[in-house]
Amino acid sequence: MKDVLAALGVAFGFVVACGALVAYATPARAERVKDLATFQGVRDNPLIGYGLVVGLDGTGDQTTQAPFTTQTLANMLANLGISINNTSSSSGSSSTLNNMQLKNVAAVMVTAVLPPFARPGEQIDITVSSLANAKSIRGGTLLLTPLKGADGQVYALAQGNVAVGGAGASANGSRVQVNQLAAGRIAGGAIVERSVISPVSQQGGLLTLTVNDMDYDTTQRIVSAVNNMFGPGTASPLDGRTIQVRGPADPASQVGFIAQIQDLNVNPATPAAKVILNARTGSIVMNQMVTLESCAVAHGNLSVVVNTQTAVSQPGAFSNGQTVATRQSQIQLKQDNGSLKLVTAGANLAEVVKALNALGATPADLMSILQAMKAAGALRADLEII
Repeated sequence: MKDVLAALGVAFGFVVACGALVAYATPARAERVKDLATFQGVRDNPLIGYGLVVGLDGTGDQTTQAPFTTQTLANMLANLGISINNTSSSSGSSSTLNNMQLKNVAAVMVTAVLPPFARPGEQIDITVSSLANAKSIRGGTLLLTPLKGADGQVYALAQGNVAVGGAGASANGSRVQVNQLAAGRIAGGAIVERSVISPVSQQGGLLTLTVNDMDYDTTQRIVSAVNNMFGPGTASPLDGRTIQVRGPADPASQVGFIAQIQDLNVNPATPAAKVILNARTGSIVMNQMVTLESCAVAHGNLSVVVNTQTAVSQPGAFSNGQTVATRQSQIQLKQDNGSLKLVTAGANLAEVVKALNALGATPADLMSILQAMKAAGALRADLEII
C-alpha cells in the first residue's frame, strides 16, 4: 500500500495541498456587494462583423477554396466605383472573378464587446479572426467593417492594423510556428456609433439587484446590509436571487446611491457541498463542505492493448493474382484484482482526501468511484460534470 500511495502522490498532491490549506484556513472574510451581485441593466453587449484584411505577405486566403473572399472584394470595389467584369472565356468554364488569385487578402470575422453606457465616439478593442484558410494575418490592415448587435443595427465601425502575438517561419517544406497567427487584436480599433440604452432604474427609482449565485442566505444578508445602511424597507427580496432596492428618483443621485451599495461588506453564506469533475482532463475539484460516510469500495484496473500489424500477400510467379495487404490485430484484455477496501468517514476536506487517497486509484478511476459513492449515499455533495 505504501508503494501505491507513493506512485500516486503526484496525482493527488494538488488535492492534498488544498486539503492542508483548508485545515489551516482562516474564517471567510467579508466581500463587497459588487463582487456578489450586479444591478440589472448594467451589462455588456457582443458585436460581430465580417470584413477583409489586406496587405498580407502572401499568407492570405487561397481563393480557389474560399471563393467568398473574392466575392467580398468585388463587392467592396464596386462600392468604390471599380467594376470587375464577369466575362466568361471561350470555353465558358471560368470568369475574371474566379481567376483572381489573391494571396494578400483574407476574409475575417471581427468581434467586440460594447460596454454599458458606451457613448458615440468612444473607442473599444476588437478581435480579428481568420475565417478561411489564411496562413497568417500578421502585418495586415483591417478595412472598414461595420459591427452589428443581435438586433442587426450597426453599433460600431472597425478599422486598423492587426497586432498578432504569434510568429512563424517556413523554408523548403519545413515550418515553425509560435502561438496563433490566424487571430489578432486591434486596441481601440472600433469607434462606437450608437449607444445602448441601459434601463438601470425603473419608475420611482426602483433598482433591481441580481445575486451572481442563487443562495437564499446570501440574498438575505445583502438585504440586511442595505437596510442597516439606508433604513428599513430600502431593500426587499423578490426571490433567492433578486433584490428590489428603492433608490432616489434623480439619476444624478442614483450614482452615489449605487456606489454606496456596491461598497457594502457582506459575509457570503457557506456554499453547498459540491464536487466538480472535468471529464476531458480528469481534474477533480471539491470544496471544503464535502463529507464522506463510511463505505466499502472495490475497484479493479482494466487495461486493453490492441496490436495491429500489416501483412503483405504476394501472388505466385506468372499468375494473374495481385498483391494484397492485410491488417492483423491482436487484442489483449487484462484486469487486475480489486480488493474491497474500507473508506472511513471524513468530516472535513483533509480527511476526505486522505480517505480517497487510501483507495490507490488514479484521478480517472476516482471519477467513477465518486459517482458510485454518490449513488450509494456515501458522498455528501453534489456532483457536477463539466
